[in-house]
Amino acid sequence: MPHKEDVAWWRPLFLIALMPIGVLGNVEGDALNAFRQNLIDNGNVLQSWVPDLVNPCTWFYITCNDELNVIRVDLGNAGLSGTLVPQLGVLTKLQYLVLYSNNITGQIPKELGNISALVSLDLYQNNFTGPIPDSLGQLSNLRFLRLNNNSLTGSIPASLTAIQGLQVLDLSYNKLSGPVPTYGSFSLFTPISFLGNDGLCGSVVGKPCPGEPPFPPPPPFTPPPPQSTYWQSAKGQQTSTGAIAGGVAAAEEDPEMQLGQLRRHSLRELQVATDDFSDRNILGRGGFGMVYKGRLADGTLVAIKRLKEQRSPRGELQFQNEVEMISMAVHRNLLRLRGYCTSSTERLLVYPYMGNGSVASRLRERVDGERPLSWQTRKKIALGAARGLSYLHDHCDPKIIHRDVKAANILLDEEFEAVMGDFGLAKLMDYKDAHVTTAVVGTIGHIAPEYLSTGKSSEKTDVFGYGIFLLELVTGRRAFDLSGMANAGGAMLLDWVTNLLGEHKIYILVDPDLEKNYDEEEVEELIQVALLCTQGSPVDRPKMGDVVHILEGDGLAERWEEWQKVEVIRKQDYDMPTRQTSQWILDSTENLHAVELSGPR
Repeated sequence: MPHKEDVAWWRPLFLIALMPIGVLGNVEGDALNAFRQNLIDNGNVLQSWVPDLVNPCTWFYITCNDELNVIRVDLGNAGLSGTLVPQLGVLTKLQYLVLYSNNITGQIPKELGNISALVSLDLYQNNFTGPIPDSLGQLSNLRFLRLNNNSLTGSIPASLTAIQGLQVLDLSYNKLSGPVPTYGSFSLFTPISFLGNDGLCGSVVGKPCPGEPPFPPPPPFTPPPPQSTYWQSAKGQQTSTGAIAGGVAAAEEDPEMQLGQLRRHSLRELQVATDDFSDRNILGRGGFGMVYKGRLADGTLVAIKRLKEQRSPRGELQFQNEVEMISMAVHRNLLRLRGYCTSSTERLLVYPYMGNGSVASRLRERVDGERPLSWQTRKKIALGAARGLSYLHDHCDPKIIHRDVKAANILLDEEFEAVMGDFGLAKLMDYKDAHVTTAVVGTIGHIAPEYLSTGKSSEKTDVFGYGIFLLELVTGRRAFDLSGMANAGGAMLLDWVTNLLGEHKIYILVDPDLEKNYDEEEVEELIQVALLCTQGSPVDRPKMGDVVHILEGDGLAERWEEWQKVEVIRKQDYDMPTRQTSQWILDSTENLHAVELSGPR
């Protein structure tokens, strides 16, 4: 079923008619209008925030629920300056306040602590000053609090330790001082949350506070027990070989411990969770390794990726650092890394289990009883995936390039929200030879031409893959199919769609599973976005942040008109089809049977 949350450009226009002036009254509309008045919007991104339309659900970058309460404000990287206003505290149903990467100044209003539904507060990379409000500790539903890269001063409120569900806290690169609060002697977070605050002290940051004795030296190194150590196997049978039936060594594994929001599991725990990596628990196979369904001791279902590459002691510390850095990339549309495990023979990553599988499986591999994805759900998936990629490209430092964007790597949560998986793995697996251009990783039909020819990836290679993914969503087809499209324009999905779009045969393009339950104009718009993303030159492709704005209803017509003019000129100059994807992509691998070189988790 479609997610209850939707964005303005997908929302039916009748919402406007349903909300006469003054009905909402409009406390939320008045609050957001006051916010608008305190912002400097040189880019005119808030032009739709018209005070006469007091229903904010009709404004761009605002998301409402079915009861027309504002639940999301998305103004990250919008080029805004100015200040926040205390009136924002009346948005008690607001779940996501996203204002990162702007130039907003002044103090964080203490009234934000009244937004009881708030799940994510993203104010990082601005110029906020003053203290962190103690009232934020009242936000019992808060999971993500990112205030890093500002100029905040004062101490860290002890009240933040009362937020039991807080998964990510990032206060790095401010001007904070004083002790880092803990639960007794235990801190919820790692030093990475507090980097760049020279005035902080305490055991978490490894700096004694004034008047405290210096920290004792670390205990001497104790070697791990020999492999003959006895322990219980998954089936409750004792063994003296250090391994259970599958033959995976259990020696030299690290004890279970918590590293901030990231847990380090023991190999023994994950062996038990997967029944010693039984074939019966395989969820998927990919270029980075096998993925297994597992159940932890507390009953939690997880997906465990068993990486192919063997452990290299020389790169182990760097591997662990990269894992923790990737775990800091937390976004609603990114698959959250829960934990990891390293041993003498294994590297494993632990993710939440996604019961609705991947977009690819819902498009082409549905089991009995699973309904096809509706058109509304597909539109929501397109926007969610774009938001996740935009976050990786524009708001991670260093930026993360996915390198294998496709329907098989985009998962669906319980409400069919798009969750980007496998991000960061390409970077993670390059840790040994970071200075060397790596072998091409990807899937036939999804690989950008410049990546194939040079082996060098950039955010624009992800944009290309995203464009192909949109075509998968619309058509339900694979990106490369030697049989299904060979008689209708070629084996490449991009060629096939381009040819049929030129002939205005939209009805042939759309996935038959939709049974004509779609809006033809919206289909054509989504295909236009896909073709903009798959232009041959990476320079001509939009950034993912621009794609998000386009999907939210801003600027598609202008971009499409400009692109069409350029394509006409190219066709005249070169006297050749506007798309020659087949020529370069067919040579991308020796196997032409749509082999997934890096598959789903």
